[in-house]
Amino acid sequence: MKLYEYQAKEILKKYKVPVPAGAVAETVDEVRSATAKIGKTVVLKGQVHSGGRGKAGAVKLAKTSDEAAAIAHDLLGKTLFFAQANANLKVNKLLVEEALAIKHEIYIAITQDRTTQRDILIVSTKGGMDIEAVAEESPEAISKTPIDPLLGLTDYTARNALFAAGYDKTLIAKTVPVLKALYAAYIGSDAILAEINPLVITDDGAVIAGDAKWLIDDNALYRQIDLQSFGDSSEDDPIEAEAHRRGIQYVRLEGGNIGIIGNGAGLVMTTMDEVKRAGGAPADFLDIGGGAKAESVRNSLEIVLSDPNVKGVLFNIFGGITRGDEVANGIIEGLAALDVKVPIVVRLAGTRAAEGAAILKQTNLVPAETMQEAAEKIVALALKN
Repeated sequence: MKLYEYQAKEILKKYKVPVPAGAVAETVDEVRSATAKIGKTVVLKGQVHSGGRGKAGAVKLAKTSDEAAAIAHDLLGKTLFFAQANANLKVNKLLVEEALAIKHEIYIAITQDRTTQRDILIVSTKGGMDIEAVAEESPEAISKTPIDPLLGLTDYTARNALFAAGYDKTLIAKTVPVLKALYAAYIGSDAILAEINPLVITDDGAVIAGDAKWLIDDNALYRQIDLQSFGDSSEDDPIEAEAHRRGIQYVRLEGGNIGIIGNGAGLVMTTMDEVKRAGGAPADFLDIGGGAKAESVRNSLEIVLSDPNVKGVLFNIFGGITRGDEVANGIIEGLAALDVKVPIVVRLAGTRAAEGAAILKQTNLVPAETMQEAAEKIVALALKN
């Protein structure tokens, strides 16, 4: 679950990470009031689920309440293009914050690292930039430090990470507690990404979180009762949002025309590769998971076909826990409930595949023995559709 900046900063404040004085506003009057309360130059930040807000024109400085109100009048309700998200997003809320006297900008983040199978602390003295750009242009400016899951983020681990990034030695004593508090917030909120960019060093030497990005593990939301209300799907792809509501693992892909349904992430990704190799373009990633029943198969087919760009659907099922006859019954249910106008190719293998194939013989679906054959058939049929 993605959080807005103001929500991420609520978590940071809870764990004693310093953040600027500020308030979230949804109206011009609220912006005017918040600016007057802060009593100095403020920065107005559009709250959207995307980075690169400054480049999109969603971050503005205001010296007075009147100036802030005029900016709010222009920004609230406005739709802007955000290159990082590659999407047009509407600004419905503004975070009004005290403008900081910035001396240095640092990047810090904690996220999961599949290589070490641990959480990892990332530090760069080149904050305020996309970390991807820093990694490409100045990889030596980034330190990556695995965190021991038993010890947590210790003082010496935090210090070593800052030293490795070339951090100002005179500021390390002030910054280590911030890193440790960030780690506590990361663990405490079941986050999979906790990023502060920039961590601001002010002219008077204070260390403050200037911006924050936060992702929470959806699978842990059941125990994050206080954070469940932070969810906002208004900016999500509508088909992805509906799939999420139905509990379906689905990702929509731009420019694709072949809907793909499989069981197991590895099998689905391999199927996508085969479709690409056959000259097609995958329209989605959809994993029905192990032990999928007929209802989930029908729901998955409905989700895939709700994308108007889909010109053909490929089922690639390898039965282990998932039974081929259950998948076949789900496809039959889907065909009965939906007005299907695109070709469907089905490859079934493994548990009860023969029974599933027998069930599907009563339909006009196209069978395939192998994944490669299935990919070639659906790409050819989609071209004719």
